[in-house]
Amino acid sequence: PTEKLIQCAFVSTSRYSIPIAKFLGRKAMFLIYYAAAAASIMCAFGLDLEPHTRLYMYFPIGLSVFGVLFAINSSLHSYLIVSYAAEDGVSLDVGFYYMANAIGRLLGTVLSGWVFQLAGLAACLFGGAFGVMVISSFTSQRSQSCSSAPLAGPLSR
Repeated sequence: PTEKLIQCAFVSTSRYSIPIAKFLGRKAMFLIYYAAAAASIMCAFGLDLEPHTRLYMYFPIGLSVFGVLFAINSSLHSYLIVSYAAEDGVSLDVGFYYMANAIGRLLGTVLSGWVFQLAGLAACLFGGAFGVMVISSFTSQRSQSCSSAPLAGPLSR
């Protein structure tokens, strides 16, 4: 019964969240969101629950952490792409950024699925770690070469 209640709550929340947000407004939705996150944390760690029910309570906690970090990351990327864009080609630079981001997500999804099917989860995680190391080396080289230059479009160099 508890499982069905939790599943029903997740389905109804995802189905009605936008109409409720339009009706209540932004501040009320943030208040509800933070109250639900606090209740989920208190229930998951404070109550004596069955293991599978506790696992269901971890889901909104993880989703909240992911949502907050994704929002910060997304806003930072949006700011950086506009600040690095050349004044006469902002739309071109922003379009290139989003197109490259979409291609990277597609290739990452396909390659991680392929590696997972060939060698399993451990190889998939090692491949992801290797990709992060390669991209970090490019990023550090880029930041060292741009540290003294003023902000200008990355495509105009």
